[in-house]
Amino acid sequence: MPVIDDPAQFNEEGLYVDLRSTIGLPLFLKCEGFNFAGSIKMKAATEMVNAAEREGLLRPGSILIESSSGNLGVALSVIAAHRGYRFLCVTDVRCNQPTIRLMRALGAQVHVVREPTAHGGLLGARKAYVRALCAADDRYVWLDQHSNDGNWRAHFRTTAPAIAHRFPHLDVLFVGAGTTGTLMGCARWFWQWRRRVRIVAVDSVGSVTFGGQAAPRLIPGLGAGVRPPLLDTSYIDDVVHVDESEAVRVCRRLAGHGFLFGGSTGTVISGADQWLARHGRRGLTAVAIAPDLGERYLDTVYRDGWPPADSGRHPREPEAEPAMAHIG
Repeated sequence: MPVIDDPAQFNEEGLYVDLRSTIGLPLFLKCEGFNFAGSIKMKAATEMVNAAEREGLLRPGSILIESSSGNLGVALSVIAAHRGYRFLCVTDVRCNQPTIRLMRALGAQVHVVREPTAHGGLLGARKAYVRALCAADDRYVWLDQHSNDGNWRAHFRTTAPAIAHRFPHLDVLFVGAGTTGTLMGCARWFWQWRRRVRIVAVDSVGSVTFGGQAAPRLIPGLGAGVRPPLLDTSYIDDVVHVDESEAVRVCRRLAGHGFLFGGSTGTVISGADQWLARHGRRGLTAVAIAPDLGERYLDTVYRDGWPPADSGRHPREPEAEPAMAHIG
């Protein structure tokens, strides 16, 4: 094992779960939750912060600010704590309570947006709040994971080549679509290196990313109320939409075999299952990416009675806080 002095220096890149022996699915699951932020977002956060420092955008006295459904916020909290920056995460009511507590434990400030905008939903409201603070105070530095090229470049540089090295004869790769950073980084890498790999995007029912009808969603990390600026559909071969109830069912089924993953992983596996049922063939090599693990979802995905029958608007409200989260 390595000896490190920076939490961003460690990430387990080579761990896969063979799902054939657990749920009978011919799929290898790349586990991205083994780092100090607990998710794949540590890669994008590191890439974006490093670029901002190189370009002189982040300076002593700067305050990092970001819109995040949770995992990127945790990753930036880790990096900010280590490098001495203040950090404000703007999230919404879908963010899990353990995630909010974790960010605050790392010294971050968290503002929870509770009301969606008419066009753009909760994500649109989060981004509007960030823009307002940045306009009011030039100390704020917004990395903007939704449009920052460092988001996809992190996976172009690390995730995709790691998968290609482990599976040189890969046929199909399943990637969840949130900001689409992971999706586009992997898709661009396989396209550039002329690898004949089918790229299948997995999205949530209720997301507008691929032109679907907007509807309430409860599982953070996948889907969007605003089409992601990073998305270029010319790199994508297929799209599968998954209902959140099916994602929850898959998560709980895996938990019954000792594997506790997050809701977005359940979504991706369910999407892969649907696609393989239609297009799979004997000898096909398929990989899916699991963005995080399941401990942060114990109060939601793994709680009996969740999602509630009347969850049409949003899940249980996080703990109250001041209306404005401006850092003075």
